[in-house]
Amino acid sequence: MHDRTAIPKVTFGKLPEPQGQARDLRIDACRGIALWFIFLDHVPNNIGSWLTLRNYGFSDAAEIFMFVSGVTCALAYGKALRFEGWTGVIRRTLRRSWDIYAAFLLLTLACAILVHLAGSGRLADESNTRVLLDHPGEMLARAAILQYRPVNTDVLPAFVLLHLLFAPLLWLLLRAPNVTLGASLALYALVHFFGWSVPAWPSGNWAFNPLAWQLLVVLGAWWMIEDRRVGPWVMSRTARALAVLYLLLSLVIVLSSHIRPLEALIPQALSQLRYPLDKSNLDPLRLLHFLAIAVLAAWLMPRDWRGLETPLMRGAIRCGQNSLPIFCVGVLLAFASHIALLEISNGLAMQIALSLGGIGAMIASATLLGLIGTKPKKQS
Repeated sequence: MHDRTAIPKVTFGKLPEPQGQARDLRIDACRGIALWFIFLDHVPNNIGSWLTLRNYGFSDAAEIFMFVSGVTCALAYGKALRFEGWTGVIRRTLRRSWDIYAAFLLLTLACAILVHLAGSGRLADESNTRVLLDHPGEMLARAAILQYRPVNTDVLPAFVLLHLLFAPLLWLLLRAPNVTLGASLALYALVHFFGWSVPAWPSGNWAFNPLAWQLLVVLGAWWMIEDRRVGPWVMSRTARALAVLYLLLSLVIVLSSHIRPLEALIPQALSQLRYPLDKSNLDPLRLLHFLAIAVLAAWLMPRDWRGLETPLMRGAIRCGQNSLPIFCVGVLLAFASHIALLEISNGLAMQIALSLGGIGAMIASATLLGLIGTKPKKQS
């Protein structure tokens, strides 16, 4: 009983979602939009990807997804701590890790089955499922220990590890938030200095190195816990001005690979910058780009933003509230769209139809899951 009474009074008053306050739909909306962007980016040679962040700056939807996961973990497990204590937090983190782990294994099987049914040798090679189809026993065993991952499923194993470790992370954040964030930054710096990574197979590298990407999860949780101190600085004119300047600079650099005259606007010191930047280890320029986006998003989307009431944003909110199953649906839809582009047509009309149809299918799936979840349950 000690952990239920002592900690919440001292530290959890800092969390921005006290008991009785409505859910912050901005979080669900951002996560839902990130899921749409991830789906569009996962379909190769897709005109729909020009609607995403990837073509207009250093970062993409993956950074949003990771950061928002840290935010939601802090809120959800913080609420569990208030009502159930640390035992409840640990139980919930273990359960969520298991859910993600089971979803990853099922998604791996589903991807292999889909590629096998399609009978496309090219897709098997591009999706990294050829080795699974040729050696199913060994590859499933490696998938079970998170060493083998088909293309587009890489983020799930990282989430398994991060959720497993979130209970001790939350314990540290509540007692020494700035020190914990500093330790996370130090680990991130050491990853870039020494090249640390978690073992993987066959390439030896994770597409989302958890030792580097942990920083965004920690940063999201820290932002929630230190909201009263961070908020005024984030909303300041200085922060917004710096964010706008950095976003414009990254926009020019990225578009210069498509529009040659823009190369003259790039500073000499950045002219040799290689794009795209390292995603596996979360390149510092990618991190700064996302933080600039976060600063402007916090300013442009207040909690009572009316845009959340539009049909499009309501669809994003539904997807964000069912992020794990909708992510899996998006991966399978990306595989199916890739098959359609290879076997039927890769024309512009087909790309537009697949992009709109995929997002519509994700919204429909999330709506169905919401209806199932709101059905009245029998009470004992």
